[in-house]
Amino acid sequence: MIANALRSLELNDVPVAKLTGRLSGATGLLLESTGCQLETGQHCRIETASGEWLDAQVVGFRQEVSYLMPFKKPVGLSTGARVLPNPEAGQLLIGPSWLGRVVNGLGEPLDGRGKLGGEHVLDPHPPRVNPLKKKPVSEILDVGVRSINGLLTLGRGQRVGLFAGSGVGKSVLLGMITRQTEADVVVVGLIGERGREVREFVDHALGPEGLAKAILVVAPADESPMMRLMATELCHAIAAHFRDQGRNVLLLVDSLTRYAMARREVALALGEPPATRGYPPSVFGLLPQLVESAGNGDGEGSMSAIYTVLAEGDDQQDPVVDTARAILDGHIVLSRDLAERGHYPAIDIAASISRCMSQVASPAQVASARTMKQMLARHAQVRDLIPLGGYVPGADPLTDRAVNLYPHIEAFLQQDVGEAAPLADTLMRLNEVVA
Repeated sequence: MIANALRSLELNDVPVAKLTGRLSGATGLLLESTGCQLETGQHCRIETASGEWLDAQVVGFRQEVSYLMPFKKPVGLSTGARVLPNPEAGQLLIGPSWLGRVVNGLGEPLDGRGKLGGEHVLDPHPPRVNPLKKKPVSEILDVGVRSINGLLTLGRGQRVGLFAGSGVGKSVLLGMITRQTEADVVVVGLIGERGREVREFVDHALGPEGLAKAILVVAPADESPMMRLMATELCHAIAAHFRDQGRNVLLLVDSLTRYAMARREVALALGEPPATRGYPPSVFGLLPQLVESAGNGDGEGSMSAIYTVLAEGDDQQDPVVDTARAILDGHIVLSRDLAERGHYPAIDIAASISRCMSQVASPAQVASARTMKQMLARHAQVRDLIPLGGYVPGADPLTDRAVNLYPHIEAFLQQDVGEAAPLADTLMRLNEVVA
């Protein structure tokens, strides 16, 4: 009887059927599947003509048709190809072994150093934190850049954007911040950028010491939009995990604009109508959800986030730029005019602001920073008149002071790529200039 019972149990464990869908259409990167009920956000596998499997994610459905978006270039697909749900996808284990590694949007290692593992299950989607339980921003974040430390002081847990057009120095400034910021863990998301920048960022921006405490999530421009989306969300999930472990985390995303563009590609492929400059409305609803997952949580750890935002054609009214300016805790604008004059980092102090500076900086520093900004504004009013001889000293004492102080202010604001500017030294120089 026992043998018969065991035999019956084993037979019951054998699956008699396997849910299988069929590929019924492919338009660009959008694939259509029928014959199998799939959930939105679910991962699945599609059989290619060569017998290999292509990973994809369900992004929508209409009646009996499920819409899929592949993570990699869809090559070798044919009508009627099998589509199988992939229940094992998304099970990532994370731990300290992730430090110093480079992964893609699926958490797969790209550095050839073996598999990743850990003791905690990582949800690849960014977590949400109750806004009433978030720890307030109360400590200064020393980023090692003199103009930011002195005039645009950041705090631990603040989210700030680097706004600029192409070729003005966003990535270089991001590298300076990466090397010099005091953080236990640095999570870098290189999203939609040039492939060569990945190795350059590892070798030059991080270096061996910086890489030891960093995790890079990479999705270059030649990756599919789904991979770019997942890479952006994964780096937020990784940073939030270490934040909740009590670490001080610095999250760097280059760039938020490429994430918005990937969202636009997916939404347009699903038939959503374009609105502002070709961006569907859903893009501007999803950006705040991503950004709000950054910042501090309810524990002892902190999560500071810096996003680069590409202003196409140096247009500060670009819809993505305008949306990011509204949802972030500050913005640092890089000026092409300053870059062309050889002024690096090319930060436009007048157009930039840190909304948390008054919470973390001392009243004396805030007063000194305000004085320097006033001197810059005064000098800007007469800068074009000085070479022409149109400026006459003595008419306005405040303008005279601004003209006399400007060489010292300009020297304060400029900084070489390899130069470190700790907060204490920055405050001392700031007081010397405006005293």
